[in-house]
Amino acid sequence: MTTPFTTSRLIPASPEAVFAAFEPERLARWWGPAGFTNTFHRCEVETGGVWEYEMHGPDGATFRNESRFREVTPPVCVVIEHLSNPAYTLEIRLAPAEGGTAVSWCQTFEKAAVARNIARIVVPANEENLDRLTAEVLG
Repeated sequence: MTTPFTTSRLIPASPEAVFAAFEPERLARWWGPAGFTNTFHRCEVETGGVWEYEMHGPDGATFRNESRFREVTPPVCVVIEHLSNPAYTLEIRLAPAEGGTAVSWCQTFEKAAVARNIARIVVPANEENLDRLTAEVLG
């Protein structure tokens, strides 16, 4: 495993309100970096659930993805195993905090070389993902 990419955000809403944004219809609206849209083919937000989807980039490129929800514990955490290349695990933790919910985001790639090569994309993309999550929760 590689050194994880970590970031966090305080969202001024309850953990339950933040967790509700993981409902498939809502998740499709905010998942991914700025400018991306999603087509979900299967999205079982439960421990062991399958998640098959396509991400559509702003340039028109389509990226097929397959993931598994390794752990879903409302309203505390969602752990996702991204099975498509590049393989990674994403752990999203929600904790009550003064002013709302502290969201921690920890993404660990299976291969260190891959992580190094895409760090310039992953770091801002994770921030954009949290921006979109925040907008979905507050919208």
